[in-house]
Amino acid sequence: MTRERRRHRFEVMGTVFSFVLSAFVTETTVCAVEEELERIDRLFSTYRPDSQIARLNAGQIRLGDCSADVREVLRLCSDAEYRTSGWFTAGYGIGIDPTGIVKGWAIGRTSELLVGAGSTCHAVNGGGDVLVVADPAVDEPWRVGVSTGAGHGGLVDVVTGHNFCVATSGNTERPDEIRNPFTGSPSLTWATFSVAGPDITRADAFATAAVAMGRPAVAWLERLPGYEAIAVDAGGEVSMTAGFAAAGPECRIDHSRSRADCKDLRYPLLV
Repeated sequence: MTRERRRHRFEVMGTVFSFVLSAFVTETTVCAVEEELERIDRLFSTYRPDSQIARLNAGQIRLGDCSADVREVLRLCSDAEYRTSGWFTAGYGIGIDPTGIVKGWAIGRTSELLVGAGSTCHAVNGGGDVLVVADPAVDEPWRVGVSTGAGHGGLVDVVTGHNFCVATSGNTERPDEIRNPFTGSPSLTWATFSVAGPDITRADAFATAAVAMGRPAVAWLERLPGYEAIAVDAGGEVSMTAGFAAAGPECRIDHSRSRADCKDLRYPLLV
């Protein structure tokens, strides 16, 4: 059985957040979600001179003066840097830039708000990073399409399940965005690199680290418990971790839709 759902879009943090919500989610809850995303943007934007991150980088405040949320996200950045052996870093140049993790964290926060308001079935899509929640006893599984990346078109495949996330990173649209943190050179191996798993904040960081890492990233993801990856290189060749091929009960690859079937669908999407 599939419960009635509705869609909602909200522009914030320089991207679009889109939601698929249970019909009973109230407008009050939707407004609270929007207000939370705007608050997060005010705290973390690297483009707003009055954000705490901008003021921290300008030396106007110290870390101890920052909000608990800023301190938490920077702690998560440090944790991600440790877990990725430095391939993820928020310490570019002379400042702090938590961009590679804060969007995933924001998606998680909005999902927590929805769950707190009683939602047991929803999807949150923040600029291509997707978190889905559903009750296996009542709801059909979500189907999340994974892109082949700019210039290739279509989908690699479809990830399906009830409670999981997919975070995607890549360097084809903005080649200088993700760099090798040890050499400073752009990381251009992967057109797109998607990480699926239980935690959207970590998946977001792992996807960014994987693009920076280049070719060894798929083997590295194989060693991370609970996380799987699908990657498309600059030539269009697809690689994926072995766990997806096993087709477990949650967060698995659904090979029933071919790339030809998906060629007109645009990522980010739920299919």
